[in-house]
Amino acid sequence: MQTQSGISANNEFIAATRVWLEKAVIGLNLCPFAKAVHIKNQIRYAVSAAQSAEELQADLVSELRTLAAADPDQIDTTLLIHPQVLNDFLDYNDFLDVVDATIDELGLAGDIQIASFHPDYQFAGTAADDIENHTNRSPYPMLHLLREASVERAVAAFPDASEIFERNMQTMRQLGADGWQRLGVARKPENRNDEPTN
Repeated sequence: MQTQSGISANNEFIAATRVWLEKAVIGLNLCPFAKAVHIKNQIRYAVSAAQSAEELQADLVSELRTLAAADPDQIDTTLLIHPQVLNDFLDYNDFLDVVDATIDELGLAGDIQIASFHPDYQFAGTAADDIENHTNRSPYPMLHLLREASVERAVAAFPDASEIFERNMQTMRQLGADGWQRLGVARKPENRNDEPTN
């Protein structure tokens, strides 16, 4: 596991994720809660070297425990980036059941939740190339670990929180595929690892 002080290759993964966060998530206001934790440097960027789902689960356990034990003023949320495993979205989607079970096993249900992001993210009932899917498309596969208390405070402070999803869909439709490409936040095809991950 490497974090912000890790090797140069991992710094590249973190740098690409930061650009995506700044230009897409914050720049397009896809998540109105992201800007504050970004400005306060309360986001932990962790890069997993896992090459199997089992290794990723072990890193997830470590990061869940780290977040649960940390002072929220220091680490409010964690982005667990795993560029070498679960590059196939269907495999990634299946792994989310393991994620939920892991949270339960650690006794963290109700304290920490996971948001999912992937370069090939696809909502149920959509086509792979539907622009709406890009609201959850990140440069690399990642798991976003969120404190439930922080989410609740953010939702309470944002009167139209229930409308965020539909507003994001409309934002992406207006942006279009060309607009998304101009943001420069998508993972480069030559960097993709399409080797089997199971």
